[in-house]
Amino acid sequence: MAMTEPASLPPLDELLDDAHVVALPMRVRFRGVEVRETMLLRGPAGWGEFGPFPEYGDAEAAAWLRAAVDAAWHGFPAPRRTRIPVNATVPAVPAARVPEVLGRFGTGVRAVKVKVAERGQDLSDDAARVAAVRALLPDAELRVDANGGWDVPTALAALERLGEHRLAYAEQPVPTVAGLAAVREGLADRGVPVLVAADESVRKESDPLAVARAGAADLLVVKAAPLGGVRRALDVVAQAGLPAVVSSALDSSVGIRAGLALAAALPELPYACGLGTVSLMREDVLREPLRPVDGALELREAVPDPGLLAARAVPADRRRWWLERVRRVHAGAAGAVPA
Repeated sequence: MAMTEPASLPPLDELLDDAHVVALPMRVRFRGVEVRETMLLRGPAGWGEFGPFPEYGDAEAAAWLRAAVDAAWHGFPAPRRTRIPVNATVPAVPAARVPEVLGRFGTGVRAVKVKVAERGQDLSDDAARVAAVRALLPDAELRVDANGGWDVPTALAALERLGEHRLAYAEQPVPTVAGLAAVREGLADRGVPVLVAADESVRKESDPLAVARAGAADLLVVKAAPLGGVRRALDVVAQAGLPAVVSSALDSSVGIRAGLALAAALPELPYACGLGTVSLMREDVLREPLRPVDGALELREAVPDPGLLAARAVPADRRRWWLERVRRVHAGAAGAVPA
């Protein structure tokens, strides 16, 4: 089955006719971010979010623009479910801050993703953080996310130790597809019952199906924005033939709505999704942000409040930066795909 071809982009002036760039302060530092900047676009079908991180190049950012257009100009596929279970997310904070962070996700948390392999920290920091989560939530499903921060020997040693806290899976323990395969084989050889999930090896590779073909992962972590939108992400999951966890890209509620659409449309949803990350933000663009209640998010629309868009607007120089970025990305993406 061939991958769905992306639709052509609307003209630039139409794209930017109702565009808003906002800055959303974080409650805790997350993947190096303390204030999340992102652009929100309104189209004929609703709202979309264009929020590639500043360090991403224009070629990589093109998928994020297509995802925003997919949402705002074409809407979402029909849902199979309206309630999406979500995990709490614990950044690489000291173990003493774990109760505070988990408290932001409310009651009913049944799954937690813990960030590990943070630069400047070591395995003892990771072990203390995971142990603190397990002590607070003895029955929760735990998973760790290394963002490719380990090499194979370090990953095996770390997961053997962290696995003592009953981990369900490790997300992107090493950077490469070959490395994931080696970790998966090494864990099996050591009798460590931790599954391997691929994230960056799906969303940042030119071939998102390489992981599945190589037998390098037990499940996929999929994000609508970096894969080019909900429909293309559904294609990736269908062709990979592996269980999928839908996660966010540190989105506002507008981007989370696209993630919910993806999770709602999947044929099966065996794991809680990483779509509760608005809880890590102090501010949002909705009066009632998409934050989990009793461990889940209900499928509902995400329409930004005009007053909040104005209040969270970035300074003029940052708006110019984002507008110029969109112009470059649009020109490159439009030239790459025939209309």
